[in-house]
Amino acid sequence: MTPPARATAGDVAVITLVRGRREHLARQQRSLSRGTVRPAQWVVVAMDDPGLADFAPRDGVRPTVVHLDADPRGLPLAAARNAGAERALAAGARVLVFLDVDCLAGPHLVSAYDAAVTDDPDVVWSGPVTYLPEGLDEEQLATPWTLDSPHPARAMPPPGQRLLGAPPELFWSLSFALSARAWTATGGFCEDYVGYGGEDTDFGMLVVDRGLEHGWLGDARAYHQHHPTSSPPVQHLEAVVRNGAVFADRWGWWPMSGWLEAFEERGLVEREGDGWRLARDDRPDSRPDSRVDSRAT
Repeated sequence: MTPPARATAGDVAVITLVRGRREHLARQQRSLSRGTVRPAQWVVVAMDDPGLADFAPRDGVRPTVVHLDADPRGLPLAAARNAGAERALAAGARVLVFLDVDCLAGPHLVSAYDAAVTDDPDVVWSGPVTYLPEGLDEEQLATPWTLDSPHPARAMPPPGQRLLGAPPELFWSLSFALSARAWTATGGFCEDYVGYGGEDTDFGMLVVDRGLEHGWLGDARAYHQHHPTSSPPVQHLEAVVRNGAVFADRWGWWPMSGWLEAFEERGLVEREGDGWRLARDDRPDSRPDSRVDSRAT
């Protein structure tokens, strides 16, 4: 049983981006409210989601909603994270915790991030994320740590341990935290990225470029609620190619190579020199969906 919230971390802000996903957002609110320490702020950035104005939890952590207009090219994920951070910092946040809308916070997530950032403010900390299976009932979703099994792609430490020197190319924005000072040093996410793909790896590289370090934090555990998705993410084809080109211009190499090679096998993209472009005869909407993979983000 989760212990009741003992205190509020007065200068910790949790930042969440949302478009739809109302049930997932409501469960995240309950998970933050049940934590051993509650954040002082929960900044929810609504991306082209005016209906979020009706989201008003009766008790527990209350949202501060920031509205962001749509971008015709896709969801403005990078700009939304920057807008959330700006609002949190303006309200006095010292620790910024970014948590994907699909993620439930473990009981110690906020307190663990707060402690780690306080101890090492020049480290960007990331916690383990478990991808929950489909079909869980509300009772199981209220205690997701009973199904703890972090994604194997990240060599996360067990509870009680911290690990410095995490590879920047493995950074993901599902769950991470940093100090206000570190955020200012990075300049935030590059807003040239619009839609799915690339902006996380770019930020991971930017952290190291600005003299900061990545770390993994075993106590800051989160639990990703299931939703259907495809692998490779064919529905994000154009964004992946466009954002990959942005990344290559900034860093000199193409990220997301596994997805691009899978797209190539399907005839959706083709190589162009050292990079990639959409295939000239591409018709992604006419092609069959690829297999569903609940671990894709």
